[in-house]
Amino acid sequence: MAETKKKVEGEYLQYQGKPLVREENTIIYGDLNNDPFVLVLEIVSYKDEAGEKVPDKVMIQIVDAKDPDRATVQSGIKNGLHDAFSLGLTWLDLKLKKSAM
Repeated sequence: MAETKKKVEGEYLQYQGKPLVREENTIIYGDLNNDPFVLVLEIVSYKDEAGEKVPDKVMIQIVDAKDPDRATVQSGIKNGLHDAFSLGLTWLDLKLKKSAM
C-alpha cells in the first residue's frame, strides 16, 4: 500500500521569497507549484566537527518541478552544506532566468 503524507498546514520557512523545506536528509528550495525548476539538496554523508554531526557530502540537483521524480536537469556533489547551497542557488537562478526567456 502506498504511503500518503498529510499536507503541512501553515507557513514554510522562506529564503529570498521562496519556500525552504527539509525532511530528514532532503532539502528542497523553491515553489513546486509556481516555479519551473527547484533545487534539491540530498545530504549523502555527515562528519563530526567539534562534537557535532554536520553535513559533509551533499548532492545538488536542479529538478523539473512538474515531474520531480524523473527530470533531474543538472546535478553535482559538493563538500559542505554552505558550498552546495551556494552553487545550487546559482544553478537554479540561471535555469529560472533561461526558462523565463
